[in-house]
Amino acid sequence: MVYCIGETVFDIIFQEGGPVAAKPGGSMLNSAVSLGRAGVPVHFISDFGKDQPGEIIYNFLKDNQVGRDYIDRFDRGKTALALAFLDNHQDADYSFYKIFPRKRLNISFPTICQGDIVLFGSFYAITDSLRKNLINFISYARSNGAFILYDPNFRKSHLAELGKVRPWILENIGLSGMVRGSDEDFHHIFGVNDAASAFDHVFNAGCPLLVYTKNKAHVEVMSKDFHKSFYVNPINPVSTIGAGDAFNAGIIYAACNLFSNTEPFVQPGKVDPKNWLWDHIISTAIGFSSNVCLSLDNYISIDYARGLKTHNS
Repeated sequence: MVYCIGETVFDIIFQEGGPVAAKPGGSMLNSAVSLGRAGVPVHFISDFGKDQPGEIIYNFLKDNQVGRDYIDRFDRGKTALALAFLDNHQDADYSFYKIFPRKRLNISFPTICQGDIVLFGSFYAITDSLRKNLINFISYARSNGAFILYDPNFRKSHLAELGKVRPWILENIGLSGMVRGSDEDFHHIFGVNDAASAFDHVFNAGCPLLVYTKNKAHVEVMSKDFHKSFYVNPINPVSTIGAGDAFNAGIIYAACNLFSNTEPFVQPGKVDPKNWLWDHIISTAIGFSSNVCLSLDNYISIDYARGLKTHNS
């Protein structure tokens, strides 16, 4: 079972000064929907309002085979809105509008079993009001044998808070079996501009494995004794929103289909990363990410997901 825990927003996307799309969003929601469409058993852990945007999101999750048993629907607040303004490169600049209740994520968390996968990250993972519940769950999941994948997804707009949240980011890294982050994430958090320097920080914080993505340039995988770069085929993107989220989903999808169980991910210290089928894992992740960039959706298309199922049948 895969569990994705993170923020929920309702995205309104603008292009050339006008709105062009509105859809459920949030980094971990995007990943969960891609996984659900691809046929991976997945639950989404989050909170959002009992308002009309919240109802759209709740029904959307069901329609895309994403489990909703661990969602807190609050009425003393509103579902967060994210206004995404696409530039000439189809990259987004965001404005967020949030009215949350004082108490959040008031749920009973799932029971985690050996071999489950937990994906978490973004600002949700370093939010003060959520921190205690979230970190208790991640620690419990790790101790029960789940593989933990962390994506910091740290935006430039949060730099003013870096001094406060950096220790939490380091703690998140230390609880994880893999960190997947972009070059921008590590530049903002650690002031570094290459994969080797980023890995030094990740390894020193306690995580043995880094997947470093550099937009359309390349992907690098690093552990203590392993380093490999992967080329990314160029595309003409319609929107890059959700590209990294789909990449995370692609990693998980490949892992679930490559291994009869997730022991190679659950116990990275006992299984040499050099023996992992990285060509397949990363090419799958790039395929997921590229597909998302070809539309205004934040998740792989239904047709792309159908092709995956046909290929694996």
